[in-house]
Amino acid sequence: MDINATLIGQGITFFIFILITMKFVWPPIMAAMEERKQRIADGLAAGEQGQKDLEEAREKSELIIDGAREHARVILDKAQMRADEVVEQAKSTASSEGDRLVAEARARIEQESLKARTSLRNEVAVLAAAGAGKLLEREVDAGSHAKLFDELIEQL
Repeated sequence: MDINATLIGQGITFFIFILITMKFVWPPIMAAMEERKQRIADGLAAGEQGQKDLEEAREKSELIIDGAREHARVILDKAQMRADEVVEQAKSTASSEGDRLVAEARARIEQESLKARTSLRNEVAVLAAAGAGKLLEREVDAGSHAKLFDELIEQL
C-alpha cells in the first residue's frame, strides 16, 4: 500500500472534521442527551412521588371510610336505642290506658249494679206492699207508711 498526498490530505481533513465536530457539534448533542437524561430522571422521580402520594391517599381514604363506618354504626345504635325507648314508652302508655279503661269499665259496672239494686229494692218494696195489702186484705197507703217502706228497703 502506498501512502500518498491524497491519503494524508484525507487524514488531515478527517482530523479537522473530528476537531470541528468535537468543538461545535458534540457539546450540543451531549447537552441535549444530558437534558433528556435529566428529564427522564425527573419523570421517574415524579412517578415515584406520585406512587407515594397515591398510597398515602389510599391510606387516608381508608381511615376516612373506617371513621364514616364507625360513625354510621354509632348512629344506627342510637337509632335502635331510641326505637326501643319509643316501643317501651308506647307499651307503657298502652298499659296505663288499658288500666284506665278497665277502671272506668269497673266503675260503670259498679254504678249500673247500684242502679239495678236500687231499682230492685224499689220493686221489691212495691211487691212487698202489694203482698202485705193482699194479706191484710186491705190496701196499704204508700204515703202514710213511707217510714215502714224505707226500713223495709234498708233491710233488703
